[in-house]
Amino acid sequence: MKRYLLAIVAVFFAASLWAQQVVKIGIIGLDTSHSTAFTQLINGGNEEWAEGYRVVAAYPYGSQVIKSAYERIPEYTEKVKQYGVEIVDSIDELLEKVDCVLLETNDGNLHLEQAEKVFKSGKRCFIDKPLAASLPQAMAIYELAERYNAKFFTSSTLRYTPRNQELRAGSEGKVKGADCFSPHTQEPTHPEYGFYGIHGIETLYTVMGKGCVAVSRIATQKDHVVVGEWEDGRIGTFRAFLDGTQLYGGTVYTDKNQAVEAGGYIGYKDLLKEILQFFRTGKEPISREETLEIFAFMRAANLSGERGGERVTIEEAYRSAEKEAKKLLKQFK
Repeated sequence: MKRYLLAIVAVFFAASLWAQQVVKIGIIGLDTSHSTAFTQLINGGNEEWAEGYRVVAAYPYGSQVIKSAYERIPEYTEKVKQYGVEIVDSIDELLEKVDCVLLETNDGNLHLEQAEKVFKSGKRCFIDKPLAASLPQAMAIYELAERYNAKFFTSSTLRYTPRNQELRAGSEGKVKGADCFSPHTQEPTHPEYGFYGIHGIETLYTVMGKGCVAVSRIATQKDHVVVGEWEDGRIGTFRAFLDGTQLYGGTVYTDKNQAVEAGGYIGYKDLLKEILQFFRTGKEPISREETLEIFAFMRAANLSGERGGERVTIEEAYRSAEKEAKKLLKQFK
């Protein structure tokens, strides 16, 4: 009965969004440049596709432990205020003022608790990368979304680089394999890749799709290379640059006997267009299965690294995370 009532609420919510002139958006977390970039694009008045949306309120916090994040909060708070955004004192206050939420907090460890509040409110939500700091947290977030019949999705901006979407759609033929890469900043509060290397891994999954069954990792002080085996025999790799190299992209191999370039970073517009469309329609553009497999890929890669490069299955990564995910969910009644 509860889920039935929540479904009815969701239908009325969708109808009201279509009916009103402006969709009011709230931001949680002013400790990332994504918050100011999204606000500028939506409220700046220069993007025709952003008409009918407005960021009206923001809750600044926010990581309390990642120095590179919390030091940004005062500056980014002032920046969004210049675009007419009201600064509020709590997530609860924010939710009273908005229709949809951009959950931007830079620290993935905070997303489970913050997302639970948004899900309970019935507001549609985009959760910026990383969805969570770990696979168990990501699994718990999806379980809570199901519990509250909540609509959300998460993505790196690299997924929506137009070239990567074209490759996913088969513009160059069927993808036989791919080698993708991105910078990787090691953050002690997150397992490897979850904080930043996820950009290159999401590029890999955008062009390859889900279906990885096992991974192995080779690591030096400058580079990590993670080799993934897909269930249909394809191989996809992720190279993480640890030495400060700022490169995003990859090489994609197709059944047309071609090796073509994957798309790199070109800004936030294409991702934000997808987010705004989701706010209007409620249609989640990325499946739960694919997003969770990305986190399982990262967990398996880390297990492989701990074991000297041993092959680790995606199934083992999931099994090893289940108990912790259930424990995390116990705090939410």
